[in-house]
Amino acid sequence: MSSQRHYSPIDRLLLQADAALRTLIPKSSHASRPSPAVVEPKSTLDEQQTRHIAGLMRINHTGEVCAQGLYQGQALTAKLPHIREQMEHAAEEEIDHLVWCEQRIHELDSHTSLLNPLFYGLSFAIGAGAGAISDKVSLGFVAATEDQVCKHLDDHLQQIPASDRKSRAILEQMRTDEEEHAQIALEAGGYRFPRPVKFGMSLMAKVMTASTYRI
Repeated sequence: MSSQRHYSPIDRLLLQADAALRTLIPKSSHASRPSPAVVEPKSTLDEQQTRHIAGLMRINHTGEVCAQGLYQGQALTAKLPHIREQMEHAAEEEIDHLVWCEQRIHELDSHTSLLNPLFYGLSFAIGAGAGAISDKVSLGFVAATEDQVCKHLDDHLQQIPASDRKSRAILEQMRTDEEEHAQIALEAGGYRFPRPVKFGMSLMAKVMTASTYRI
């Protein structure tokens, strides 16, 4: 006898709504792993450094909001049950990143982006659309997205001073996780997107980063 629970379409919609609220309402999500920043010492940052790092962490937080929207949208329209479960599991792991970034932003006496609901909605629609096309495209979109995220994290790690070991520890662990998610998606049969598509995704990512750095 199967131990898996089967949800009706209405149940899934309610679960999606709950996931959206937990993503967008501050301090409503809980990480399954402690933040890597916990074991790192505090650093002395001047006002300009603090403001810049807070802006970078706000971008990364919004990126995780987008990841939640993307994965939840894909899980809603995934064709195969094991693909749906994989999307839901990936979303759970990304919650750690969401919480870690939010905690660091508050430590820097700043705020998360006011544009998060907009980006969550757009990402959810994109994810649902990709899942509706095929699981192969959906998984490919995950791999391509995680590739873009890794590039942003590399850039941010170059900008954050070495003395800020808390922020760096968070971003380094995030990069490790994101790279793993991309590899898993490809191994599961994800479509390798061509360069023009990745370029378009890169342009959209730039819009997100430019708008959420301060807002």
